[in-house]
Amino acid sequence: MADSRFFYNSGSITLERIISLTGAELLDKNADKNLKFNDVAPLDKAQPDEISFLDNIKYADSLKYSKAGACFIHQKNIKHAPENMLLLVTEQPYQAYALTAQAFYPTKLPKNLIYNNSSIASSAKIGANCQIDTFAVIGENVEIGENCHIGSGASIADGVIIGNNTRIGANSTISHSIIGNNIIIHRGVHIGQDGFGFALGKGAHIKVPQLGRVIIEDFVEIGSGSCIDRGAGPDTIIGTGSKIDNLVQIGHNVVIGKHSIIVSQVGIAGSSQIGNGVVLAGQVGVAGHLKIGNGAKLAAQSGAMSDVPEGAAYGGSPAIPIKEWHRQTLLKRKESKK
Repeated sequence: MADSRFFYNSGSITLERIISLTGAELLDKNADKNLKFNDVAPLDKAQPDEISFLDNIKYADSLKYSKAGACFIHQKNIKHAPENMLLLVTEQPYQAYALTAQAFYPTKLPKNLIYNNSSIASSAKIGANCQIDTFAVIGENVEIGENCHIGSGASIADGVIIGNNTRIGANSTISHSIIGNNIIIHRGVHIGQDGFGFALGKGAHIKVPQLGRVIIEDFVEIGSGSCIDRGAGPDTIIGTGSKIDNLVQIGHNVVIGKHSIIVSQVGIAGSSQIGNGVVLAGQVGVAGHLKIGNGAKLAAQSGAMSDVPEGAAYGGSPAIPIKEWHRQTLLKRKESKK
């Protein structure tokens, strides 16, 4: 069970409600749907009153000896389950587990509270049921929607607009930005600072005014320590549902499409366009002015120096089609053994 000092468990949930939440199919049609569960847990830790999941066949042995009362599982893996376990069959066990975990541990709602030692400009507009923590600074003409939480020490600069149900982590800074609804911005994120733009010349590099904004659409999550520069003229845009890990650098004028995944330590240079449903694995580097097509995937530590086609999988530096990269890697191994 999660540590109650940090996580609030909402209480018992019936099997029937879990099925309704997840759309999973109960394999044992005679099982009591009023049976109650008290928590979620990993296979090797779960108890009879807890629910777990199997999504990776590597953990089949853990399933075999698990004491979990119920398990989300794919049809093809049913054979690995112990006889006394209730099986909730689904095409997406991990997503079903995530929905169930959300039910047991719902997001803590903000308090309707503005601390006295926060600083809020008189022209700022704060929506209903917002929590503004200690030492937060809200600038002139800022607009913050309903049910928002602004963490301690966060700085929201003049003119920023923040939608409903959005959380801004402690010590984050936001300027020159339009932030959508249902956004999570973790601690120490910096959004809207001017991009790395200079007119290069002999003896002097002239700073180019960065006159764009950052637009963050709904349901985006941004991890701690990430930086998103505002556009130089065009806007920097993060599309609906995209998820950005910790320590990611996004340059000016970058456009990231909908539901893309950007993993830790990725760097995207200015004016590159990342399509919908793209996955950039850890430490990927994307050079400037490139196009990464919809659904493309780049393996960890890849360096994209040219466009990547839609749906392609690339790896290596410079990044090439991943099958070709694997062939090169195997050849190098063979040569090293000679």
